[in-house]
Amino acid sequence: MIWSLVKIILFVCAVAAVALGAGYLLESQGGIQVVVAGTEFTLGPLESVMALVLLVLAVWLLIKIVGALIAVWHFLNGDETAITRYFARNRQSKGFDALAEGMMALASGEGRLAMTKAAKAERYLKRPELTDLLTAQAAEMSGDRRKAEETYRKLVKNEQTRFVGVRGIMKQKLAEGDTATALELAKKAFALKPRHTETGDVLLKLQAQSSDWSGARTTLHTKLKAGALPRDVHKRRDAVLALSEAKQVFKADQSIEARESAIEANRLSPDLIPAAVMAAQSYIQQGNKKYATRVLKKAWEASPHPDLAATFAAIEPEETAAARLKRFQTLTKLHREHSETRMLLAELHIANEDFPQARRDLGDLFETDPTARVATLLAAIERGEGAPDNVVKGWLTRALTVPRGPQWVCENCLHIHANWQPVCENCESFDTLAWIKPPMAEVAMPGSIGMLPMIVGNPEPQTDPKADLNMIEDAELLESDAADDPVSDQKQT
Repeated sequence: MIWSLVKIILFVCAVAAVALGAGYLLESQGGIQVVVAGTEFTLGPLESVMALVLLVLAVWLLIKIVGALIAVWHFLNGDETAITRYFARNRQSKGFDALAEGMMALASGEGRLAMTKAAKAERYLKRPELTDLLTAQAAEMSGDRRKAEETYRKLVKNEQTRFVGVRGIMKQKLAEGDTATALELAKKAFALKPRHTETGDVLLKLQAQSSDWSGARTTLHTKLKAGALPRDVHKRRDAVLALSEAKQVFKADQSIEARESAIEANRLSPDLIPAAVMAAQSYIQQGNKKYATRVLKKAWEASPHPDLAATFAAIEPEETAAARLKRFQTLTKLHREHSETRMLLAELHIANEDFPQARRDLGDLFETDPTARVATLLAAIERGEGAPDNVVKGWLTRALTVPRGPQWVCENCLHIHANWQPVCENCESFDTLAWIKPPMAEVAMPGSIGMLPMIVGNPEPQTDPKADLNMIEDAELLESDAADDPVSDQKQT
């Protein structure tokens, strides 16, 4: 800026000096005498001014010619000049055009064309951090995995593109099924960019699949610190990992560590049912029945579940049916209208041989929420009240045609699991199991099932309409076998 101002001032001064000199020559008498090779020339005032202008132009032209010669010398010598900058801009323009065409070809699914354009762009630009990535992706698209891996390895050597290279090779290893190598690469990529959500999720998934629960918890904490994970999600998943760690320790017969991990998992997420069950079992082993009751009550308050009831029954395994019914009021007074609470009360009254009260507890549950467990309970009630065999069998057959009720279902792929697991055994997703009803029937029954009531008999009609509803519920109680509900097993024994 200052240099430009100086040049402008010098130019104005030069113009002013020339104008002043020209005016002086025009006003003077005579002229200028010039002797060239013994010949004398006399220039008048106007001619003198013109000669001065021509002299200035000649000097300017001479300077430009000398400058051009110097520039040509520098160009031939390999130095940066205006000429080299011109050719460089021309190459850069062609290189970026080739790069743009390569990206368009890649987006269009033309892998080979994209590779050709990437090679052309590399010749012009000499920017491997731009062209290598295009080459690698184009090679993957065209099926040339070897070329893609070679290019990704080049990216790894560059500090600016190292993460891209490591991530690219990691995805290749995952596609090949080499999860061990992919896990190590995921660790390196996550160390380079802890805030990268996809890499963190891949690393967490691979660690969970390999049962590296301690490493997975470290990854989870790193994601939280990097701001890549909400705090509530971190708390839930950390509880899942702590529970998984507890199960692993429990299998290794290290009971103290297992109890500590289970209790920690329950503390992190009290509504996590498997954590509450394991924590309560650890308290029962310690003889701390009060804490076990408190854990199960808190979990039941969050979400009633048969596993909670089964563990609650295990606190006092030798108690009478009447005593158990009284003690279970700690749970049954919560969520009184919940289907799980109503079925639990029915089981308790069946064990206490109070079948009319068990029927009242179920009420119209079979009509509003028909499940195999409800049908089985109603069949047990009919049997306990001395109903004919055809009535009991009629309700048992109905249990075959109704859903089983809530189960551990993966919310990602809808796969049904017999027991809770931290990782889905079908899609291998982490922390996706939920205790819900499957969106579709678990088993497609053959059409002949509909004729079973005609073969074995139907529930006998009753004059009371409300009793008819209860009988319908009994039919579906048949499917609720003891394996599905440990509390029921203990009561029936």
